[in-house]
Formats: sequence, structure tokens, C-alpha cells
Amino acid sequence: MKTHYEVLIIGGGTAGIMTAAQLRNNDKSIDVGIIEPSEHHWYQAAWTLVGAGTFDYNKTRRSEKDLIPQGVKWIQDYATSFEPEANTVNTKSSGAITYDYLIVAPGIQYNLDGITGLREALETPDVVSNYLDPKKTWKAIKSLKKGNAVFTQPTTPIKCGGAPQKIAYLAADYFKKQRLDDVNVVFATPGSVIFGVKEFAGTLMSVIERYGIYFKTFYAPHEINSKDKTITFHHTQAGENGCVINEDPHLQEQVEGESFVTMPYDILHLAPPQQAPDFVRNSPLAHQEGPSKGWLNVDHHTLQHKDYPNIFGLGDVAALPTAKTGAAVRKQAPVVTENILMMRKQQKLGVKQYEGYSSCPLVTGYGKMVLAEFKYDNVRDSDPVISSVIDTSKEQYSMWLLKKYGLPYLYWNRMMKGNM
Repeated sequence: MKTHYEVLIIGGGTAGIMTAAQLRNNDKSIDVGIIEPSEHHWYQAAWTLVGAGTFDYNKTRRSEKDLIPQGVKWIQDYATSFEPEANTVNTKSSGAITYDYLIVAPGIQYNLDGITGLREALETPDVVSNYLDPKKTWKAIKSLKKGNAVFTQPTTPIKCGGAPQKIAYLAADYFKKQRLDDVNVVFATPGSVIFGVKEFAGTLMSVIERYGIYFKTFYAPHEINSKDKTITFHHTQAGENGCVINEDPHLQEQVEGESFVTMPYDILHLAPPQQAPDFVRNSPLAHQEGPSKGWLNVDHHTLQHKDYPNIFGLGDVAALPTAKTGAAVRKQAPVVTENILMMRKQQKLGVKQYEGYSSCPLVTGYGKMVLAEFKYDNVRDSDPVISSVIDTSKEQYSMWLLKKYGLPYLYWNRMMKGNM
């Protein structure tokens, strides 16, 4: 078995496949290997629509072998540890594999023990997550006739940060169309605002008002009691600067002590807490201290590792102050590709810089979407061509069509072939 590659990529998800394809598109002679254990590749961006009953789950899956670029070796195995001084990655079954250049793009992992009671609650029919099983989400939404439909997210970074609110909007629209006036839709977030980019936040607040959604800020999920069907939040601002919890009797909230509030649920949807994969988190490639502890330590603009110049990282695993999305990867992959090609030939980095671009296609109802595009420091970064003819900060039917039909096509036929 081959044990050395000029470029070794960890991860056969969006970031790994797209970068491998771009490398090979630019230079057919480059020797590339991908370490990826999974048989299937999922287009998870459509799982919000699956969870709302408007997209076929089976169409979000492809065989991994069909996506590996021609000429790239697929090492179907798990990476387990790094020896960066020896340019070595250790694997579960294939032994040590060495490289000239390493690209770290294994994505993210769920921590189902990050909220007390979450693992057990997910075994019940009323606690769901589009991140794990969007078909179960749709079944729960269809079954609800009255009570509290609670949507929330953890304090950790998560992939597709807008996903927890998108399904809340779609559920609220569904309940409205079904005239289920006895359903209370709650969106509870640990943050202080509905969205960090002000140009889009105003539109989203109007969406919340239209559906009558109970919007709870500074609500950090703390514990789930699936037996009693309650969720307890840590109110992160309680007692600070005179801020107090105002319990909502309509939702049957109960304040506990100075900083906790418990709410009953009839269905509960949440994004599970997320973290870098263990083999990255516990390695010398991760930040060792600070708010980015455990995430891959790369330069925010070049995506080069800060300690090991022949290592690059991109995608969800990277400690970058922007949203973790496939759209971000679309802008990151060309930077990593150019840097490696330049280092091979001239021992220096390329000129491309990643400016933090990401986007969040915020579905706000059936047939409605806001396309939020932004970069570092929450600065709006909308496509100049699209925004010249369409105001993407407002709800648009055309953007819904883009989400449901255009983006899946572009993903499979352009991004995964390295052509975007």
C-alpha cells in the first residue's frame, strides 16, 4: 500500500473534495490522497427542507467513491493522530502515512453529552434535530396540534449557524397554514440578536413578528428532562446590569434561582453542541488556549497553519471567526489550492486571501428566503451581480428557488468538481 503522498487531505466532505478537485484541475501531475472513512457523502444544506417536508432525503446522498476526483487516491480509513514534525498522519487501519503538504478538513463532530439529558432525550419522539435526522423532525412537526414548539441552539460554534432558526420559521409557517392557533413557536438563543449582520436582522425580526414567534435571547440550553418534557435554560445575563428573567406565563415558564428558567415543550428541536474531531482537538495542530481552544490553528486569511507552514486547514474544523458553511468553503478552497501550488513551485504563498466570506440562505417560510452573505466583522458581502437586480436582504421567492433547486445542482455538478 502506498504510504506517502505529495498532498494528503484529511476529510472527504465538501472542503476536502473541492480542494482535491481544484488541485487536480490545475495540475494533473500532483499526487493527492484523501483519508475519509465514510461510504456516503451528504448534502446537508438541504436537510432544513427535508425537516419541513419539502425535499427528498434520498436526494441528499451520494456515494463517496463517485465524488473522489479522478486520479486522487481514496484511503478509506480514520485519521487518529498527527506527528507534524515528521510530516506524518497516523490512521486506524492503514498505519502511518507521510506527506509533503497536509490539508486538514475533517469537518465537525457532535457532542451529545454537551447538554445534560440530550442524548437520552433524542431517543424520544418529541426531541429532534435536523442535524441528526431531518425525517424525524418533519414527523414531529406534522404530529403537533397544540403546545410549545421550542427551537434552540447551543453556546458552541455550530455548522450552518442559521439552521436552528430556519426550521423554526418553516414550522411556524406550517402551523399557520394548518390554522393551529394553539401552537406556541419559541426560538431561544444564547445570543443577544437574531442575526449578527444588521442588514438582515431587521428582516428576520419582521418574520418573527409575522408568525408571532416567542423570541428569547440569552437563553443557553442547560438541561433536558425528557421524562417531564422540559428544557432548562441558563439565562446568561441574569442579574447582570440589572437584567432579570421575566417568565412568560403563556409558555408556562418557571424561574429557578437567579439564572435558570425551565420551559415545557411538546416538541423540541435543537442543534447539538459541536466541537472539532477528537484527533484534531487533542493534537498540537489545535489552539491550546483561549476561546478557539481545540479548533485548528490557521491564519485567518492564508489558511496556513500558524506553526507548521506545510499544513493548511479549511472548512468547519478551522478556527475562523465566520460562519461554518459550504459557502465559506467555496471561497476557502481556492486560497488553499493556490498556496499549495505556489509552495510546490516557488516555495512561497500565493496572493489570494480569504476575507471571511460566508453565506446563510435563511429560509423564512415556504416559498420565501433571505440570502445573507457576509465576511469578517459581520460586514455584508452580497454578490454584486445578484444584489444589483434583487434585494437579497428581503424575502424573495427567487431565492427560495435558488435554495431548493439551484444550490443542490451547483453543489453536485460544480463545487464537488472543483469548478466554483
